[in-house]
Amino acid sequence: MSAGVGVDLENLWIRFGDFVAVRDANVAIKGGNFFSFLGPSGCGKTTILRAVSGFLEPSEGRVLIGGNDMKGIGPNKRPTALIFQNLALFPLMKVWENITFSLEIKGASTAERRKRADELLEMIALKGQGDKLPSELSGGQRQRVAIARALCAEPDVLLLDEPLSALDLKLRQHMRTELREIQQRVGITFIYITHDQGEALTMSDQIAVMKAGVIDQIDTGRTIYNDPATAFAASFVGENNVFRGTIKEVKGDEAVIATNRSGDLLATISTANRGKMKAGDKAMVFIRPEAFSIATTGAKGDHFVTAKVTNEEFEGNAYNIFMEGEGGKELKVALPNVGQSFQSHLGAPMTLEYDVRNAIIVPHGELATE
Repeated sequence: MSAGVGVDLENLWIRFGDFVAVRDANVAIKGGNFFSFLGPSGCGKTTILRAVSGFLEPSEGRVLIGGNDMKGIGPNKRPTALIFQNLALFPLMKVWENITFSLEIKGASTAERRKRADELLEMIALKGQGDKLPSELSGGQRQRVAIARALCAEPDVLLLDEPLSALDLKLRQHMRTELREIQQRVGITFIYITHDQGEALTMSDQIAVMKAGVIDQIDTGRTIYNDPATAFAASFVGENNVFRGTIKEVKGDEAVIATNRSGDLLATISTANRGKMKAGDKAMVFIRPEAFSIATTGAKGDHFVTAKVTNEEFEGNAYNIFMEGEGGKELKVALPNVGQSFQSHLGAPMTLEYDVRNAIIVPHGELATE
């Protein structure tokens, strides 16, 4: 199985009549990487996957796999394999026959197929399960069989379209660890489609955040979470508190934002926007719930926020505190439960403190709605 084949999208446009599904996408996926397209339903991520697999021709631009232009090359001739949400295993075929179906089509002998199936079953930790029917396996085991079947075709690139969405939460969390381990073991390029931030953050080398056919930001999960480039990326990936306002003063990589509700707040300009923002610009400050700590009552300054507590929740590992935010939006604070006694502040004002490095400024923009 060949490893390290890259995929490049160059100025990719995909239109259906007047509707633009993908707008001028430029992506360079390194060979051997686990790359995820993350975004809400209808943002164009599956459309991109179909263009890479050959089921859809671009309206403009190019798809290159291993540096080769895929124009005019159909799905069965591309070095890709595709796994859908619906695994489409053959119910009356044994597991080993399902896995080696691509070899049967090529005319491989039963002995060759059985040998290859045993190798792949061992790799996906299902040794000795080859003679079972798919119905005799759990959801997670069937998922692994679908991966083995795709790998049996020896693709350079494995394409996965929300393959874990039908599984329950615990199994999904377990499978994403397994999927990442399998990818690292085989070393081929995985391109993964998901609307689940947890999946994208835990598995991916790089993530492309998509909104309405446009790629909003491409980076590592850690960078997108800690240093988002746009309001959409900041609000879609993980929970975030937003403060709207106008830049009052820029101080190097930091700026003071004058907000209606919380006064002047000092925060750090996101890396992608440094040198581009100036006094008078509309801006948003994002502070994660876990970035706040409770300050001394009455503390004032440009890294403190005071608001009334409207609700409190105990979640086991954390205390979630909800406060009056801006424009009817709640402000959320997550305090880790480290065995300390928790004093209720319900109905009372509370002052919060944050580290300026954990408060990120981006230009005013559209927030994610889901």
